[in-house]
Amino acid sequence: MSEENLQEKEELKQNKGENEEKNVNKTDELSKTKQELDETTDRLKRIMAEFENYKKRSNKEREMLYNSLLADIISSFLPIIDNLEKAVQVKTDDEGYKQGVELVLKQFMDTFKSLGIETIETVGKTFDPELHEAVSSVQDESLGEKEIKAEFRKGYKIGTKVIRHSMVSVAN
Repeated sequence: MSEENLQEKEELKQNKGENEEKNVNKTDELSKTKQELDETTDRLKRIMAEFENYKKRSNKEREMLYNSLLADIISSFLPIIDNLEKAVQVKTDDEGYKQGVELVLKQFMDTFKSLGIETIETVGKTFDPELHEAVSSVQDESLGEKEIKAEFRKGYKIGTKVIRHSMVSVAN
């Protein structure tokens, strides 16, 4: 048991040392691989977040461009709408003619509504320079300060974008 056992013990010690060295190397390699995986995962998450932000920004820009183009087109129809509204208010003996004008005006307004275009509320509301254009001022104690008394021309908006400001008369 002497020399052979000693040799075997020596070989076992040597193998154990080599195995420990291999385990240390594998542990180092594993920790490097884990670190690389964490870095790659972090980079992927950042790229995904940047892409989501890009999509949101792109959609918002597209919507703003659409609303701007629509506002430009609709603004060319507003004088026609104004004239139709005036035609509806005029007294006439021909009821069929009046109903026809009212129908055309209603079709225009329905089309505006389907496109998301709204009229700006005026009479009885507080004056807002973002929405209204004051063309006159009146003293009326029955109305509050900066309250709109009369509307001379309708205003329109799409979303938050004003197509045309309302022309109004403001009290006090």
